[in-house]
Amino acid sequence: MTKPIIHNVIALRWLLVITSLLLAAGFVMPMMTITQFILFDNSFSVISGIWKLLQDGQLFLFILIAFFSIIIPVAKIALLFNLLHPSTTHPKRRKKLLHMMHDYGRWAMLDVMVVAMLIVTVKLGVIATIQIHAGLYVFGIAVLLIMFITQRVVHLTEQ
Repeated sequence: MTKPIIHNVIALRWLLVITSLLLAAGFVMPMMTITQFILFDNSFSVISGIWKLLQDGQLFLFILIAFFSIIIPVAKIALLFNLLHPSTTHPKRRKKLLHMMHDYGRWAMLDVMVVAMLIVTVKLGVIATIQIHAGLYVFGIAVLLIMFITQRVVHLTEQ
């Protein structure tokens, strides 16, 4: 590897660490508060919203949202760490990992859909307001950074 590529890889590793921390924070930070009839407030994070689905017996939605909002982003980060690791220089291994990223990369926008599904599945009453919190933005930034890092890793491997 040439020096500029090595510096890019190191920068991407650090950005991936920061992205991992943002994603973890986005999982637990409140994303929204739903107020019904001005009296009842419910704040939800990704984790608490998914947990509420399980408690309410919504097993299919629980599995679906947990898969797309937690498992796939964490798997993407793990694959990116693997691709950026210095020992991942074997062309066949790198090609296999990039193929996996391509196959699962198309599901990236489902992370955004998860937030919309959380809003719908909370079972809003007749009169309800939704207040957005920092967790939504942190989660969104983490998803965008994962997409950016993936694009940069693909670009680096093509050089």
